[in-house]
Amino acid sequence: MKTKKVIIHADGASLGNPGAAAIGATIRDEQGRLVASISRGIGRATNNQAEYRAVIAALGKATKLGAEEVDVNLDSQLVVRQINGKYRVRNLALKPLYQQVKQLQSRLKGFTITYIPRQQNIEAHHLASMALRDFC
Repeated sequence: MKTKKVIIHADGASLGNPGAAAIGATIRDEQGRLVASISRGIGRATNNQAEYRAVIAALGKATKLGAEEVDVNLDSQLVVRQINGKYRVRNLALKPLYQQVKQLQSRLKGFTITYIPRQQNIEAHHLASMALRDFC
């Protein structure tokens, strides 16, 4: 990959809370070209755990591709606010996932995570939904 900056759209999905869960994500270069996508079941999880796991998987893939700067777009206000430090992570099951995101973030020269409405996250949502259907 030639680009050092990527834009990620990520989403997690869960049938039940907790229940069967899946993640989806797209990784695009600055010109909007698709570099990679993720769509897979992750087992049993809550929706918030699935959202975190989608971010973790996408950040891991982006760093393997050589990205140094990452802009993440996510339709979970809770997860975005926790990662940005506006909310504390009180849920014990989310704390290790939060730490994984922070560890991956520390490897990057630049990192942002932004809340977007679900309507702007259709492709990642579709990838997570497809994986959830296949997983169940």
